[in-house]
Order: sequence, then C-alpha cells, then structure tokens
Amino acid sequence: MQIAQINIARMIAPLDSPVMEDFVANLDYINGIVEDYKGFVWRLKGDDNNATAIRVFEDDFLIINMSVWEDMDSLFEFVYQSAHLEVLKRKKEWFEHMRPVHMAIWYIENGEYPTPQDARERLEYLREHGPTPHAFTFKKRFQISDLGEK
Repeated sequence: MQIAQINIARMIAPLDSPVMEDFVANLDYINGIVEDYKGFVWRLKGDDNNATAIRVFEDDFLIINMSVWEDMDSLFEFVYQSAHLEVLKRKKEWFEHMRPVHMAIWYIENGEYPTPQDARERLEYLREHGPTPHAFTFKKRFQISDLGEK
C-alpha cells in the first residue's frame, strides 16, 4: 500500500495577480523537487504541469494539490524537511487560513492513483468523522493494519 494526500488552499487573490506572483513563480521549482524526491510516486497535474486550473470545489479561489507516496515518512519529510518548507512558511502571503481541515491522507493500493473526486470524498469524510483509517492527518496517523476499521 502507498499513501495518497489531498491539500487544498484558498487564494487571497487571483493567480494572475501581483499578490500571487511569487507563489506562481515557485510552482515549477517545487514541482521539480517533488518529482525527484525519495518516495514520491505521482502528483495531480494539468496541461500546465501543476494542478492550479483543476476545479474540484465550487470556488475558483480554492486550489488543490494531490500526490501519492511510497510511505508516510517520505511525504512528511518532503513537506516539512525539504526546500518545500521555505515556500510553505510563506503561505500566509498567498492563502487564507483554512478551517475546517484542509488536508487528508489515506492508504491506496500500489499502482492506483486517486481522482480529484476520490480525494474530495476523503477530505469531506475527515471533516465529518475526524481521523480514522479511512482518512487521517499527520497528527493522528493510522497504520495499514488499521484498515479493517473505518
């Protein structure tokens, strides 16, 4: 089994605005790092090599990030211990503070890739039920052996 994740963010301005310029300028840089990162398997992307144009929610300011990883440690390391962290530290410049939960993690069979609708369902499930083996967070993790529960 592998790990899938969805992370959403609500922009404070349109992507083509001066406010979002540095975020957009860093997309190719971060996407290049992630694709070469240990444990990375797949990421959602459109024709522009990122997922900023893909709409999953009825909100043009809400963008989605989805990826699949070999294991939880690789995902956690990329998010919090790679060059990604420097961009993550600047998120308040570009995005609103998100409530409720804006990230969900779940197990997925090797070789499978979630659809944006699959990911939306996991995020909504997590919001409604809290962390379970079906959808969880870095703070409340579950093991593959927990999958018999929901």
